[in-house]
Amino acid sequence: MDPKIGWFQKEQEGPSKELWKRFWDRYCRLKPHDKLKEGEEMKRNHEKANPAQFWHTNWASTYDLNRNYEVLIGQFGGTPWRPMNKEYDPRPIVGLHQEILDFYEYMSPTPEEHSMRKQVVRNIEAIVLELWPAARVEVFGSFRTGLYLPTSDIDLVVIGDWVNLPLRTLEDALLVKGICDKDSIKVLDKATVPIVKLTDKQSKVKVDISFNMNNGVRSAELIKDFKAKFSALGKLVLVLKQFLLQRDLNEVFHGGISSYSLILMTVSFLQLHPRADVLHPDCNLGVLLIEFFELYGRKFNYIKTAIRIKNGGTYISKQEMQKEMKDGHRPSVLCIEDPLTPGNDIGRGSYGALQVRQAFEYAYISLTQSVNPLNQTVVNPNVDSILGRIIRVTDKVISYRQWIRHTYMSKNESVSPSSSEVSVSSFGESDS
Repeated sequence: MDPKIGWFQKEQEGPSKELWKRFWDRYCRLKPHDKLKEGEEMKRNHEKANPAQFWHTNWASTYDLNRNYEVLIGQFGGTPWRPMNKEYDPRPIVGLHQEILDFYEYMSPTPEEHSMRKQVVRNIEAIVLELWPAARVEVFGSFRTGLYLPTSDIDLVVIGDWVNLPLRTLEDALLVKGICDKDSIKVLDKATVPIVKLTDKQSKVKVDISFNMNNGVRSAELIKDFKAKFSALGKLVLVLKQFLLQRDLNEVFHGGISSYSLILMTVSFLQLHPRADVLHPDCNLGVLLIEFFELYGRKFNYIKTAIRIKNGGTYISKQEMQKEMKDGHRPSVLCIEDPLTPGNDIGRGSYGALQVRQAFEYAYISLTQSVNPLNQTVVNPNVDSILGRIIRVTDKVISYRQWIRHTYMSKNESVSPSSSEVSVSSFGESDS
């Protein structure tokens, strides 16, 4: 099994698994001599890691979970959204629906997390306005729509009047003001959309800053409209974002699909769903999640079909899409028409879209097996997490959220000395 896509479930344990695991280790892994031995090498790497490099890793990653369970999710169990002693419905498909609701509630931003991010935005905005008093700073992306995970980036756009985009000027100012360290900021001036990427020194939140890209704000408002129309949208998207994030399939730069692409795929799925109850607040989220994975993991024709969400949504041929594209561009593997800019393909940078498709198919198979009534002797919603078969929350993410709660609560409320002593290093060492 590809260690990036998934991991073995408990019913797959046994002699057969051990046999195939030996085959995989011997013939399929790129560097057999670099294999991690029971997580010890990973532990040593974490212990010796440079703190500046540490904050640039994907804390949510579950890569090679089979080998490194104790390192990644050993302390907290990996499914912290399940309340203790809660009785889930014994019907697996209903239990999955209840788990998705619990996951959404658990992973939604806390007041401390939201306050922390607002402070990061204010700090950067103050520097921008000091440089260019006539400029304007706008928030877009997941922070504006509310669909962000604890480790998600903040997307900012600076609106102003420049002949040449002042990327380096902003970089220098952010360093001088101590917003970030030199090794945690990068200027991507050759990208399709030039941006400044940084990690805030105090909060460890990643920030992407672009210039004069008005579509970002309009896209966020469009998503908020769809959230109001489809009550299931926000809940499905948060699950799907976590699913991609922990597999490192959420960054276009690395071939994954962007948050915006994922949301448009979900909107299209809900628009074209044959059942009318997708608009109902009580629709079964477990059914919708499985059907989403089935559509984009097995049924969707990535070769010939493009997604359009305008005017109620439809599928169009890539040939039709290409007629509106300029400068000789051709539709990408995952072709999604920009609802705000005709001829723009939102998925054009997702060169690893077929690996995302493979991950979706894995999730479909895993969840379908778990909700099959014939498998209830294997999967009990009150004992085993059904959602946890495809999604886990790592110890590092949980510890980071605890640090945020202690740190940012103490700024507004009186806390005990033991709480106020929590430091960045305290959750950085949770896996060592």
